[in-house]
Amino acid sequence: MTDLRSARAIHGARFAPSTLIVRRMSDSTTPETLSDVDREAVQATPDVEGTAPEAAQQTFADFNVNPEIVAALADAGIVHPFPIQAMTLPVALGRHDIIGQAKTGTGKTLGFGIPILEHIDLESDDPRPQALAVAPTRELAGQVAADLERAGKRLGIKVLTVYGGRAYEPQIEALKKGVHVVVGTPGRLIDLAQQKHLDLSATKTVVLDEADEMLDLGFLPDVEKIMAMTSPARHTMLFSATMPGAIVALARRYMTQPTHIRAMSEDGEADSHTVKATEQFVYRAHAMDKVEMVARILQAKDRGLTIVFSRTKRTAAKVADELADRGFAAASLHGDLGQGAREQALRAFRNGKVDVLVATDVAARGIDVTNVTHVINYQCPDDEKTYVHRIGRTGRAGNTGIAVTFVDWDDETKWAVINRQLDLGIPTATETYSSSPHLFTDLDIPEGTKGRLPRTQRTREGLDAEQIEDLGETGKSSGRRPSSRGGSGGGRDGGRGGRDGGRDGGGRDGGRSGNRGPERSSDQPSQAQGDGEGRPRRRRNRRRTHGGQAGQAQDAG
Repeated sequence: MTDLRSARAIHGARFAPSTLIVRRMSDSTTPETLSDVDREAVQATPDVEGTAPEAAQQTFADFNVNPEIVAALADAGIVHPFPIQAMTLPVALGRHDIIGQAKTGTGKTLGFGIPILEHIDLESDDPRPQALAVAPTRELAGQVAADLERAGKRLGIKVLTVYGGRAYEPQIEALKKGVHVVVGTPGRLIDLAQQKHLDLSATKTVVLDEADEMLDLGFLPDVEKIMAMTSPARHTMLFSATMPGAIVALARRYMTQPTHIRAMSEDGEADSHTVKATEQFVYRAHAMDKVEMVARILQAKDRGLTIVFSRTKRTAAKVADELADRGFAAASLHGDLGQGAREQALRAFRNGKVDVLVATDVAARGIDVTNVTHVINYQCPDDEKTYVHRIGRTGRAGNTGIAVTFVDWDDETKWAVINRQLDLGIPTATETYSSSPHLFTDLDIPEGTKGRLPRTQRTREGLDAEQIEDLGETGKSSGRRPSSRGGSGGGRDGGRGGRDGGRDGGGRDGGRSGNRGPERSSDQPSQAQGDGEGRPRRRRNRRRTHGGQAGQAQDAG
Protein backbone atom coordinates (compact mmCIF):
# COMPACT_ATOMS: atom_id res chain seq x y z
CA MET A 1 0.00 0.00 0.00
CA THR A 2 3.04 2.31 0.11
CA ASP A 3 2.60 3.16 -3.56
CA LEU A 4 -1.05 3.98 -3.05
CA ARG A 5 -0.37 6.33 -0.16
CA SER A 6 2.49 8.06 -1.95
CA ALA A 7 0.22 8.54 -4.95
CA ARG A 8 -2.04 10.83 -2.92
CA ALA A 9 -0.14 13.96 -3.91
CA ILE A 10 0.65 12.97 -7.48
CA HIS A 11 -2.18 14.56 -9.43
CA GLY A 12 -0.47 16.74 -12.06
CA ALA A 13 -3.00 18.10 -14.52
CA ARG A 14 -3.30 20.37 -17.49
CA PHE A 15 -7.05 20.57 -17.73
CA ALA A 16 -10.14 20.81 -15.56
CA PRO A 17 -9.71 19.47 -12.02
CA SER A 18 -10.74 15.85 -11.59
CA THR A 19 -11.17 13.52 -8.69
CA LEU A 20 -9.18 10.32 -8.84
CA ILE A 21 -10.26 7.33 -6.81
CA VAL A 22 -8.01 4.39 -6.01
CA ARG A 23 -9.22 1.26 -4.27
CA ARG A 24 -7.82 -2.23 -3.96
CA MET A 25 -10.09 -5.17 -4.81
CA SER A 26 -9.76 -7.76 -2.10
CA ASP A 27 -10.12 -11.50 -2.53
CA SER A 28 -13.59 -11.26 -1.02
CA THR A 29 -14.75 -8.72 -3.60
CA THR A 30 -17.21 -10.25 -6.02
CA PRO A 31 -18.14 -8.97 -9.46
CA GLU A 32 -21.64 -8.31 -8.24
CA THR A 33 -20.60 -6.25 -5.26
CA LEU A 34 -18.03 -4.27 -7.22
CA SER A 35 -20.40 -3.43 -10.03
CA ASP A 36 -23.04 -2.33 -7.51
CA VAL A 37 -20.53 -0.12 -5.76
CA ASP A 38 -19.41 1.33 -9.08
CA ARG A 39 -22.96 2.14 -10.10
CA GLU A 40 -23.75 3.86 -6.82
CA ALA A 41 -20.48 5.65 -5.92
CA VAL A 42 -17.10 4.05 -5.69
CA GLN A 43 -15.78 7.10 -3.84
CA ALA A 44 -17.75 6.07 -0.75
CA THR A 45 -14.82 4.01 0.60
CA PRO A 46 -11.67 5.04 -1.29
CA ASP A 47 -8.13 4.28 -0.27
CA VAL A 48 -6.94 7.42 -1.99
CA GLU A 49 -9.09 10.35 -2.95
CA GLY A 50 -8.19 13.84 -4.04
CA THR A 51 -8.71 16.62 -6.52
CA ALA A 52 -6.04 17.31 -9.08
CA PRO A 53 -4.84 20.91 -8.73
CA GLU A 54 -4.60 22.85 -11.95
CA ALA A 55 -1.36 24.55 -10.90
CA ALA A 56 0.53 21.32 -10.27
CA GLN A 57 3.48 20.89 -12.62
CA GLN A 58 4.57 17.33 -12.02
CA THR A 59 6.75 15.83 -14.73
CA PHE A 60 7.27 12.23 -15.81
CA ALA A 61 10.76 12.41 -14.29
CA ASP A 62 9.13 12.67 -10.84
CA PHE A 63 7.99 9.04 -11.17
CA ASN A 64 11.50 7.59 -11.53
CA VAL A 65 10.78 6.75 -15.16
CA ASN A 66 13.75 5.81 -17.34
CA PRO A 67 15.41 9.10 -18.43
CA GLU A 68 15.43 7.92 -22.04
CA ILE A 69 11.64 7.55 -21.96
CA VAL A 70 11.27 10.97 -20.33
CA ALA A 71 13.53 12.51 -22.99
CA ALA A 72 11.64 10.82 -25.83
CA LEU A 73 8.36 12.17 -24.50
CA ALA A 74 9.89 15.62 -24.11
CA ASP A 75 11.01 15.46 -27.73
CA ALA A 76 7.34 15.05 -28.63
CA GLY A 77 6.34 17.95 -26.38
CA ILE A 78 4.91 15.72 -23.63
CA VAL A 79 6.26 16.77 -20.23
CA HIS A 80 3.44 16.86 -17.67
CA PRO A 81 1.23 13.85 -16.93
CA PHE A 82 -2.54 13.89 -17.03
CA PRO A 83 -4.38 12.89 -13.83
CA ILE A 84 -5.08 9.30 -14.91
CA GLN A 85 -1.40 8.93 -15.78
CA ALA A 86 -0.26 10.46 -12.51
CA MET A 87 -2.38 8.06 -10.50
CA THR A 88 -1.67 5.00 -12.62
CA LEU A 89 2.12 5.25 -12.88
CA PRO A 90 3.09 4.74 -9.20
CA VAL A 91 0.91 1.64 -8.99
CA ALA A 92 1.72 0.19 -12.42
CA LEU A 93 5.47 0.76 -12.08
CA GLY A 94 5.26 -1.34 -8.90
CA ARG A 95 3.82 -4.21 -11.00
CA HIS A 96 0.40 -4.15 -9.33
CA ASP A 97 -2.56 -5.22 -11.49
CA ILE A 98 -4.75 -2.25 -12.40
CA ILE A 99 -8.30 -1.53 -13.49
CA GLY A 100 -8.23 1.99 -14.95
CA GLN A 101 -11.55 3.69 -15.53
CA ALA A 102 -11.46 6.97 -17.45
CA LYS A 103 -13.21 8.53 -20.39
CA THR A 104 -11.83 9.20 -23.82
CA GLY A 105 -9.21 11.91 -24.24
CA THR A 106 -7.80 11.60 -20.72
CA GLY A 107 -4.42 10.13 -21.68
CA LYS A 108 -4.84 6.48 -20.74
CA THR A 109 -2.33 5.22 -23.30
CA LEU A 110 0.78 6.54 -21.57
CA GLY A 111 -0.71 5.45 -18.25
CA PHE A 112 -0.06 1.85 -19.28
CA GLY A 113 2.47 2.51 -22.04
CA ILE A 114 5.23 3.83 -19.79
CA PRO A 115 5.06 0.82 -17.40
CA ILE A 116 5.19 -1.51 -20.43
CA LEU A 117 8.35 0.16 -21.72
CA GLU A 118 9.91 0.47 -18.28
CA HIS A 119 9.88 -3.29 -17.74
CA ILE A 120 11.22 -4.36 -21.14
CA ASP A 121 14.47 -6.33 -20.81
CA LEU A 122 16.61 -4.92 -23.60
CA GLU A 123 19.43 -7.38 -22.87
CA SER A 124 17.29 -10.46 -23.49
CA ASP A 125 18.02 -12.59 -26.56
CA ASP A 126 14.55 -14.15 -26.47
CA PRO A 127 12.70 -13.16 -29.67
CA ARG A 128 9.29 -13.74 -28.07
CA PRO A 129 7.34 -10.56 -27.20
CA GLN A 130 7.62 -9.39 -23.60
CA ALA A 131 4.45 -7.27 -23.60
CA LEU A 132 1.05 -7.40 -25.30
CA ALA A 133 -1.59 -4.71 -25.74
CA VAL A 134 -5.00 -5.76 -27.06
CA ALA A 135 -7.30 -3.16 -28.66
CA PRO A 136 -10.79 -3.57 -30.16
CA THR A 137 -10.23 -1.72 -33.45
CA ARG A 138 -7.52 -1.31 -36.05
CA GLU A 139 -7.42 2.47 -35.61
CA LEU A 140 -6.97 2.23 -31.85
CA ALA A 141 -4.28 -0.44 -32.20
CA GLY A 142 -2.37 1.83 -34.57
CA GLN A 143 -2.71 4.78 -32.20
CA VAL A 144 -1.46 2.79 -29.19
CA ALA A 145 1.49 1.43 -31.17
CA ALA A 146 2.42 4.92 -32.37
CA ASP A 147 2.44 6.24 -28.79
CA LEU A 148 4.58 3.33 -27.60
CA GLU A 149 7.03 3.78 -30.48
CA ARG A 150 7.31 7.49 -29.70
CA ALA A 151 7.98 6.93 -26.01
CA GLY A 152 10.42 4.04 -26.60
CA LYS A 153 12.27 5.59 -29.53
CA ARG A 154 15.49 6.36 -27.68
CA LEU A 155 15.63 2.91 -26.12
CA GLY A 156 15.26 1.17 -29.47
CA ILE A 157 12.19 -0.77 -28.35
CA LYS A 158 10.61 -2.74 -31.20
CA VAL A 159 6.83 -2.44 -31.40
CA LEU A 160 4.81 -4.54 -33.85
CA THR A 161 1.21 -3.76 -34.80
CA VAL A 162 -0.89 -6.70 -36.00
CA TYR A 163 -4.45 -6.50 -37.31
CA GLY A 164 -6.54 -7.67 -40.19
CA GLY A 165 -6.52 -6.12 -43.62
CA ARG A 166 -2.73 -6.30 -43.81
CA ALA A 167 -0.65 -9.06 -45.32
CA TYR A 168 0.54 -11.82 -43.01
CA GLU A 169 4.08 -12.05 -44.32
CA PRO A 170 5.56 -8.80 -42.91
CA GLN A 171 4.03 -9.51 -39.50
CA ILE A 172 5.32 -13.10 -39.48
CA GLU A 173 8.78 -11.94 -40.56
CA ALA A 174 8.90 -9.36 -37.76
CA LEU A 175 7.87 -11.97 -35.18
CA LYS A 176 10.63 -14.31 -36.38
CA LYS A 177 13.24 -11.56 -36.01
CA GLY A 178 11.94 -10.73 -32.54
CA VAL A 179 9.95 -7.82 -31.12
CA HIS A 180 9.57 -6.42 -27.62
CA VAL A 181 5.91 -5.34 -27.73
CA VAL A 182 2.96 -6.56 -29.80
CA VAL A 183 -0.14 -4.39 -30.20
CA GLY A 184 -3.07 -5.96 -32.02
CA THR A 185 -6.72 -6.77 -32.43
CA PRO A 186 -8.04 -10.06 -31.05
CA GLY A 187 -8.78 -11.83 -34.34
CA ARG A 188 -5.36 -11.44 -35.93
CA LEU A 189 -3.60 -12.20 -32.63
CA ILE A 190 -5.43 -15.52 -32.35
CA ASP A 191 -4.78 -16.35 -36.00
CA LEU A 192 -1.02 -15.79 -35.63
CA ALA A 193 -0.94 -17.72 -32.37
CA GLN A 194 -2.84 -20.68 -33.82
CA GLN A 195 -0.46 -20.73 -36.78
CA LYS A 196 2.43 -20.95 -34.27
CA HIS A 197 3.94 -17.65 -35.39
CA LEU A 198 3.08 -15.75 -32.20
CA ASP A 199 4.27 -17.18 -28.88
CA LEU A 200 2.85 -15.31 -25.88
CA SER A 201 4.27 -17.61 -23.21
CA ALA A 202 7.05 -15.12 -22.36
CA THR A 203 4.73 -12.13 -22.09
CA LYS A 204 5.32 -10.33 -18.80
CA THR A 205 2.81 -7.48 -19.25
CA VAL A 206 -0.68 -7.61 -20.76
CA VAL A 207 -2.93 -4.62 -21.37
CA LEU A 208 -6.60 -4.77 -22.36
CA ASP A 209 -7.54 -1.34 -23.72
CA GLU A 210 -11.15 -0.22 -24.15
CA ALA A 211 -12.40 -3.45 -22.61
CA ASP A 212 -16.03 -2.33 -22.67
CA GLU A 213 -15.83 -1.83 -26.43
CA MET A 214 -14.43 -5.34 -26.79
CA LEU A 215 -17.44 -6.56 -24.84
CA ASP A 216 -19.80 -4.65 -27.15
CA LEU A 217 -18.13 -6.14 -30.22
CA GLY A 218 -18.33 -9.68 -28.85
CA PHE A 219 -14.59 -10.10 -28.30
CA LEU A 220 -14.54 -11.35 -24.71
CA PRO A 221 -14.26 -15.06 -25.70
CA ASP A 222 -11.31 -14.15 -27.93
CA VAL A 223 -9.74 -12.11 -25.15
CA GLU A 224 -10.03 -15.04 -22.78
CA LYS A 225 -8.27 -17.29 -25.32
CA ILE A 226 -5.46 -14.76 -25.58
CA MET A 227 -5.12 -14.41 -21.81
CA ALA A 228 -4.84 -18.21 -21.50
CA MET A 229 -1.84 -18.12 -23.86
CA THR A 230 0.14 -15.71 -21.67
CA SER A 231 2.28 -16.37 -18.60
CA PRO A 232 0.34 -16.84 -15.33
CA ALA A 233 2.89 -14.54 -13.66
CA ARG A 234 2.03 -11.66 -15.96
CA HIS A 235 1.31 -8.09 -14.91
CA THR A 236 -2.19 -7.23 -16.16
CA MET A 237 -3.73 -3.81 -16.73
CA LEU A 238 -7.32 -3.34 -17.90
CA PHE A 239 -8.68 0.01 -19.04
CA SER A 240 -12.35 0.68 -19.68
CA ALA A 241 -14.66 3.67 -19.80
CA THR A 242 -17.45 1.72 -18.08
CA MET A 243 -17.43 -1.34 -15.85
CA PRO A 244 -20.26 -3.71 -16.78
CA GLY A 245 -20.51 -6.99 -14.88
CA ALA A 246 -18.84 -9.04 -17.63
CA ILE A 247 -15.73 -6.84 -17.49
CA VAL A 248 -15.56 -7.11 -13.71
CA ALA A 249 -15.87 -10.89 -14.00
CA LEU A 250 -13.02 -10.90 -16.53
CA ALA A 251 -10.89 -8.89 -14.12
CA ARG A 252 -11.62 -11.27 -11.27
CA ARG A 253 -10.70 -14.27 -13.42
CA TYR A 254 -7.39 -13.03 -14.80
CA MET A 255 -6.13 -10.39 -12.36
CA THR A 256 -4.62 -10.60 -8.89
CA GLN A 257 -6.03 -8.11 -6.37
CA PRO A 258 -6.27 -5.33 -8.95
CA THR A 259 -6.20 -1.71 -7.88
CA HIS A 260 -9.22 0.19 -9.21
CA ILE A 261 -8.35 3.70 -10.39
CA ARG A 262 -11.17 5.92 -11.50
CA ALA A 263 -10.76 9.41 -12.94
CA MET A 264 -13.85 11.57 -12.49
CA SER A 265 -14.79 15.20 -12.43
CA GLU A 266 -15.42 17.09 -9.22
CA ASP A 267 -19.13 16.27 -9.30
CA GLY A 268 -18.32 12.57 -9.41
CA GLU A 269 -19.43 11.94 -12.96
CA ALA A 270 -16.94 10.30 -15.29
CA ASP A 271 -18.65 11.74 -18.38
CA SER A 272 -18.66 15.31 -17.16
CA HIS A 273 -15.23 16.33 -18.35
CA THR A 274 -15.91 15.34 -21.94
CA VAL A 275 -19.35 16.96 -21.87
CA LYS A 276 -18.29 20.20 -20.16
CA ALA A 277 -15.24 20.70 -22.36
CA THR A 278 -17.48 20.83 -25.42
CA GLU A 279 -20.05 23.45 -26.37
CA GLN A 280 -23.08 21.59 -27.66
CA PHE A 281 -25.85 22.50 -30.08
CA VAL A 282 -28.78 20.27 -30.97
CA TYR A 283 -30.89 20.96 -34.04
CA ARG A 284 -33.93 19.19 -35.47
CA ALA A 285 -33.00 19.07 -39.15
CA HIS A 286 -34.70 17.89 -42.30
CA ALA A 287 -32.93 15.06 -44.10
CA MET A 288 -32.89 16.95 -47.41
CA ASP A 289 -31.30 20.01 -45.79
CA LYS A 290 -28.58 18.36 -43.70
CA VAL A 291 -25.74 18.53 -46.24
CA GLU A 292 -26.50 22.20 -46.87
CA MET A 293 -26.36 22.85 -43.11
CA VAL A 294 -23.07 20.97 -42.79
CA ALA A 295 -21.59 22.95 -45.69
CA ARG A 296 -22.41 26.21 -43.96
CA ILE A 297 -21.19 25.03 -40.56
CA LEU A 298 -17.86 24.09 -42.17
CA GLN A 299 -17.40 27.78 -43.05
CA ALA A 300 -17.67 28.97 -39.45
CA LYS A 301 -14.97 31.31 -38.19
CA ASP A 302 -11.86 29.70 -36.71
CA ARG A 303 -12.98 26.20 -37.63
CA GLY A 304 -10.19 23.66 -37.55
CA LEU A 305 -10.34 19.96 -38.36
CA THR A 306 -13.86 18.54 -38.29
CA ILE A 307 -15.29 15.04 -37.92
CA VAL A 308 -18.79 14.29 -39.22
CA PHE A 309 -20.29 11.13 -37.75
CA SER A 310 -22.92 9.04 -39.51
CA ARG A 311 -24.69 5.89 -38.47
CA THR A 312 -24.14 3.91 -41.67
CA LYS A 313 -21.34 3.28 -44.15
CA ARG A 314 -23.50 4.29 -47.10
CA THR A 315 -24.31 7.65 -45.52
CA ALA A 316 -20.65 8.32 -44.71
CA ALA A 317 -19.60 7.71 -48.32
CA LYS A 318 -22.50 9.76 -49.70
CA VAL A 319 -21.94 12.77 -47.45
CA ALA A 320 -18.18 12.81 -48.12
CA ASP A 321 -18.81 12.77 -51.88
CA GLU A 322 -21.38 15.57 -51.68
CA LEU A 323 -19.06 17.74 -49.58
CA ALA A 324 -16.23 17.12 -52.04
CA ASP A 325 -18.55 18.25 -54.86
CA ARG A 326 -19.16 21.45 -52.91
CA GLY A 327 -15.45 22.21 -52.78
CA PHE A 328 -14.48 20.90 -49.33
CA ALA A 329 -11.44 18.73 -48.74
CA ALA A 330 -13.36 15.75 -47.36
CA ALA A 331 -12.60 12.05 -46.94
CA SER A 332 -14.67 9.14 -45.64
CA LEU A 333 -13.70 6.47 -43.13
CA HIS A 334 -15.86 3.36 -42.82
CA GLY A 335 -15.77 -0.40 -42.88
CA ASP A 336 -16.30 -0.86 -46.62
CA LEU A 337 -12.92 0.73 -47.31
CA GLY A 338 -9.82 -1.39 -47.62
CA GLN A 339 -7.25 -0.95 -44.88
CA GLY A 340 -4.97 1.02 -47.19
CA ALA A 341 -7.75 3.49 -47.99
CA ARG A 342 -8.66 3.82 -44.31
CA GLU A 343 -5.09 4.61 -43.34
CA GLN A 344 -4.77 7.00 -46.28
CA ALA A 345 -7.83 8.94 -45.06
CA LEU A 346 -6.51 9.13 -41.50
CA ARG A 347 -3.05 10.26 -42.61
CA ALA A 348 -4.51 12.91 -44.88
CA PHE A 349 -6.69 14.13 -42.00
CA ARG A 350 -3.81 14.23 -39.53
CA ASN A 351 -1.56 15.96 -42.04
CA GLY A 352 -4.18 18.57 -42.87
CA LYS A 353 -4.53 17.61 -46.53
CA VAL A 354 -8.22 17.14 -45.80
CA ASP A 355 -9.95 18.96 -42.99
CA VAL A 356 -13.26 17.09 -42.97
CA LEU A 357 -13.49 13.41 -42.08
CA VAL A 358 -16.88 11.74 -42.50
CA ALA A 359 -16.82 8.59 -40.37
CA THR A 360 -18.94 5.88 -38.88
CA ASP A 361 -18.43 4.81 -35.28
CA VAL A 362 -15.46 2.70 -36.37
CA ALA A 363 -13.61 6.00 -35.88
CA ALA A 364 -15.09 6.86 -32.50
CA ARG A 365 -12.40 4.75 -30.83
CA GLY A 366 -8.80 5.33 -31.69
CA ILE A 367 -8.77 8.67 -33.48
CA ASP A 368 -6.56 11.01 -31.48
CA VAL A 369 -5.97 14.01 -33.71
CA THR A 370 -5.01 17.44 -32.44
CA ASN A 371 -6.85 20.60 -33.49
CA VAL A 372 -10.24 18.94 -34.01
CA THR A 373 -12.48 21.90 -33.24
CA HIS A 374 -15.88 20.64 -34.43
CA VAL A 375 -17.77 17.34 -34.30
CA ILE A 376 -21.02 17.04 -36.23
CA ASN A 377 -23.40 14.18 -35.52
CA TYR A 378 -25.05 13.93 -38.93
CA GLN A 379 -27.31 11.25 -37.48
CA CYS A 380 -28.32 11.06 -33.83
CA PRO A 381 -26.25 8.57 -31.80
CA ASP A 382 -28.01 5.48 -30.52
CA ASP A 383 -27.18 6.06 -26.84
CA GLU A 384 -25.36 8.35 -24.44
CA LYS A 385 -22.21 6.23 -24.50
CA THR A 386 -21.83 6.62 -28.26
CA TYR A 387 -22.60 10.33 -27.94
CA VAL A 388 -19.82 10.87 -25.39
CA HIS A 389 -17.30 8.93 -27.47
CA ARG A 390 -18.20 10.90 -30.58
CA ILE A 391 -17.96 14.36 -29.09
CA GLY A 392 -14.83 13.24 -27.23
CA ARG A 393 -12.93 13.59 -30.52
CA THR A 394 -12.87 17.33 -29.76
CA GLY A 395 -12.18 19.11 -26.49
CA ARG A 396 -9.21 16.82 -25.81
CA ALA A 397 -6.19 17.40 -23.57
CA GLY A 398 -7.50 20.57 -22.00
CA ASN A 399 -8.86 22.15 -25.18
CA THR A 400 -12.47 23.04 -25.87
CA GLY A 401 -14.59 22.16 -28.86
CA ILE A 402 -17.99 22.43 -30.48
CA ALA A 403 -20.41 19.55 -31.05
CA VAL A 404 -23.45 19.86 -33.32
CA THR A 405 -26.07 17.11 -33.34
CA PHE A 406 -28.81 16.72 -35.94
CA VAL A 407 -31.94 15.05 -34.59
CA ASP A 408 -34.53 13.69 -37.00
CA TRP A 409 -38.18 13.79 -36.07
CA ASP A 410 -38.21 10.06 -35.33
CA ASP A 411 -35.08 10.39 -33.15
CA GLU A 412 -36.57 12.79 -30.62
CA THR A 413 -37.24 10.07 -28.07
CA LYS A 414 -33.69 8.77 -28.49
CA TRP A 415 -32.29 12.24 -27.92
CA ALA A 416 -34.48 12.76 -24.85
CA VAL A 417 -32.91 9.65 -23.28
CA ILE A 418 -29.38 10.86 -24.08
CA ASN A 419 -30.15 14.27 -22.60
CA ARG A 420 -31.60 12.76 -19.45
CA GLN A 421 -28.71 10.33 -18.93
CA LEU A 422 -26.05 13.03 -19.35
CA ASP A 423 -28.08 15.86 -17.78
CA LEU A 424 -27.29 18.16 -20.71
CA GLY A 425 -30.18 20.55 -20.15
CA ILE A 426 -31.24 20.32 -23.81
CA PRO A 427 -34.46 18.26 -23.64
CA THR A 428 -35.69 19.18 -27.12
CA ALA A 429 -33.93 19.96 -30.37
CA THR A 430 -34.48 23.36 -31.96
CA GLU A 431 -36.09 23.17 -35.39
CA THR A 432 -33.41 24.50 -37.72
CA TYR A 433 -32.83 24.95 -41.43
CA SER A 434 -29.76 26.01 -43.40
CA SER A 435 -31.23 29.53 -43.64
CA SER A 436 -32.17 29.87 -39.95
CA PRO A 437 -30.62 33.00 -38.42
CA HIS A 438 -29.81 31.27 -35.12
CA LEU A 439 -27.64 28.70 -36.95
CA PHE A 440 -25.37 31.52 -38.11
CA THR A 441 -25.24 33.25 -34.72
CA ASP A 442 -24.82 30.07 -32.66
CA LEU A 443 -21.84 28.82 -34.67
CA ASP A 444 -20.33 32.16 -35.73
CA ILE A 445 -20.95 31.60 -39.44
CA PRO A 446 -20.37 34.73 -41.55
CA GLU A 447 -23.57 36.28 -42.86
CA GLY A 448 -24.27 35.46 -46.48
CA THR A 449 -22.45 32.10 -46.39
CA LYS A 450 -23.74 29.66 -48.98
CA GLY A 451 -23.53 25.88 -49.32
CA ARG A 452 -20.44 25.83 -51.55
CA LEU A 453 -16.90 26.71 -50.54
CA PRO A 454 -15.63 29.69 -52.57
CA ARG A 455 -12.81 28.75 -54.92
CA THR A 456 -10.48 31.23 -53.23
CA GLN A 457 -10.77 29.21 -49.99
CA ARG A 458 -10.06 25.82 -51.55
CA THR A 459 -6.46 25.70 -50.38
CA ARG A 460 -6.05 22.15 -49.07
CA GLU A 461 -4.42 19.48 -51.18
CA GLY A 462 -7.17 16.89 -50.82
CA LEU A 463 -7.21 13.14 -50.32
CA ASP A 464 -5.50 12.29 -53.60
CA ALA A 465 -2.39 14.16 -52.42
CA GLU A 466 -1.88 11.50 -49.72
CA GLN A 467 -0.24 8.43 -51.16
CA ILE A 468 -2.05 5.15 -50.54
CA GLU A 469 0.15 2.43 -49.08
CA ASP A 470 0.22 -1.04 -50.57
CA LEU A 471 -0.45 -3.25 -47.56
CA GLY A 472 -0.83 -6.55 -49.41
CA GLU A 473 -4.38 -6.59 -48.12
CA THR A 474 -6.11 -9.88 -47.43
CA GLY A 475 -9.59 -10.53 -48.73
CA LYS A 476 -9.53 -7.54 -51.10
CA SER A 477 -8.13 -6.91 -54.55
CA SER A 478 -6.69 -3.57 -53.45
CA GLY A 479 -7.31 -0.69 -51.12
CA ARG A 480 -7.79 1.87 -53.87
CA ARG A 481 -11.02 3.60 -54.69
CA PRO A 482 -12.34 3.02 -58.19
CA SER A 483 -12.76 6.76 -58.71
CA SER A 484 -12.04 10.03 -56.95
CA ARG A 485 -15.68 10.37 -56.02
CA GLY A 486 -15.74 6.95 -54.46
CA GLY A 487 -19.08 5.30 -54.06
CA SER A 488 -21.50 3.90 -51.57
CA GLY A 489 -22.39 0.53 -50.27
CA GLY A 490 -20.01 -2.33 -50.87
CA GLY A 491 -18.61 -1.16 -54.18
CA ARG A 492 -15.56 0.57 -52.73
CA ASP A 493 -12.41 -1.44 -52.24
CA GLY A 494 -13.77 -4.83 -52.91
CA GLY A 495 -16.26 -5.69 -50.25
CA ARG A 496 -16.90 -5.62 -46.56
CA GLY A 497 -13.76 -7.31 -45.35
CA GLY A 498 -15.12 -9.77 -42.81
CA ARG A 499 -14.59 -8.97 -39.13
CA ASP A 500 -13.88 -5.32 -39.56
CA GLY A 501 -12.85 -2.72 -37.04
CA GLY A 502 -15.80 -1.27 -35.24
CA ARG A 503 -19.50 -1.84 -35.34
CA ASP A 504 -19.96 -0.92 -38.95
CA GLY A 505 -17.32 -3.11 -40.49
CA GLY A 506 -19.51 -5.96 -41.59
CA GLY A 507 -18.09 -8.00 -38.72
CA ARG A 508 -15.81 -7.64 -35.77
CA ASP A 509 -12.28 -6.26 -35.62
CA GLY A 510 -10.42 -6.85 -38.78
CA GLY A 511 -8.40 -9.51 -37.05
CA ARG A 512 -9.84 -12.26 -39.23
CA SER A 513 -11.12 -10.33 -42.23
CA GLY A 514 -10.28 -12.88 -44.84
CA ASN A 515 -7.42 -14.08 -42.71
CA ARG A 516 -8.05 -17.79 -42.67
CA GLY A 517 -6.59 -18.89 -45.96
CA PRO A 518 -5.76 -15.45 -47.37
CA GLU A 519 -5.05 -16.84 -50.82
CA ARG A 520 -8.52 -18.32 -51.07
CA SER A 521 -10.32 -15.19 -49.90
CA SER A 522 -8.31 -12.90 -52.16
CA ASP A 523 -8.55 -15.06 -55.28
CA GLN A 524 -12.19 -16.07 -55.23
CA PRO A 525 -13.74 -12.58 -55.28
CA SER A 526 -11.68 -11.57 -58.31
CA GLN A 527 -12.61 -14.80 -60.13
CA ALA A 528 -16.26 -14.28 -59.33
CA GLN A 529 -15.97 -10.71 -60.53
CA GLY A 530 -14.47 -11.83 -63.83
CA ASP A 531 -17.04 -14.57 -64.27
CA GLY A 532 -19.81 -12.10 -63.63
CA GLU A 533 -19.05 -10.30 -66.86
CA GLY A 534 -18.96 -13.33 -69.21
CA ARG A 535 -20.64 -16.49 -68.03
CA PRO A 536 -24.07 -15.13 -67.09
CA ARG A 537 -24.47 -13.77 -70.64
CA ARG A 538 -23.51 -17.12 -72.17
CA ARG A 539 -26.04 -18.87 -69.95
CA ARG A 540 -28.78 -16.55 -71.16
CA ASN A 541 -27.78 -17.24 -74.76
CA ARG A 542 -27.94 -21.00 -74.19
CA ARG A 543 -31.42 -20.71 -72.74
CA ARG A 544 -32.52 -18.83 -75.80
CA THR A 545 -30.77 -21.36 -78.08
CA HIS A 546 -32.07 -24.54 -76.49
CA GLY A 547 -35.27 -23.05 -75.23
CA GLY A 548 -37.38 -23.56 -72.15
CA GLN A 549 -36.63 -25.94 -69.35
CA ALA A 550 -34.42 -28.19 -71.43
CA GLY A 551 -31.86 -25.44 -71.81
CA GLN A 552 -32.06 -24.60 -68.10
CA ALA A 553 -31.55 -28.23 -67.16
CA GLN A 554 -28.47 -28.37 -69.37
CA ASP A 555 -27.08 -25.26 -67.65
CA ALA A 556 -27.78 -26.71 -64.23
CA GLY A 557 -25.91 -29.85 -65.20
